[in-house]
Amino acid sequence: MPALQKISPCLWFDDQAEQAAKFYTGIFNNSRIVTISHYGEAGQEIHGRPAGSVMTVAFELDGQLFTALNGGPVFTFNEAISLQVFCATQAELDYCWARLAEGGPVEAQQCGWVKDKYGVSWQIVPSTLMDLVSDADREKSQRVMTALLQMKKLDIAELERAYAG
Repeated sequence: MPALQKISPCLWFDDQAEQAAKFYTGIFNNSRIVTISHYGEAGQEIHGRPAGSVMTVAFELDGQLFTALNGGPVFTFNEAISLQVFCATQAELDYCWARLAEGGPVEAQQCGWVKDKYGVSWQIVPSTLMDLVSDADREKSQRVMTALLQMKKLDIAELERAYAG
């Protein structure tokens, strides 16, 4: 098991934790399933999950540790939490967007957000985006924001054109 991070996200699924972890680790480099734990008889009256079924999957995405939990249908994902993927090139951005959109129903959302088939929201953005929208030259940053707000999947060249004026 890798060294624990101080802070690590835990994603609550109904019963798709293992499938989701395999899906995500198949997309990002330097990613892997670390461990899978299973429900036992203990606590059955509380968790209600069948003994032997997958409880948690620890996995890494590009070296970042995550946990996927099969907790049942009590909670679902929404846009209040999203995972950001910073991409250096348009090709990388297009790849991440397309892969996360596989297997729908997938919802493309404004400003680089895409919700995957498990309901998890991702922001697929250029690694330069924060610099572009927070430039000290307010006119430049406003042009970038105007262009950004018109996009679903982001177009790096178009954002850079907006920045340049």
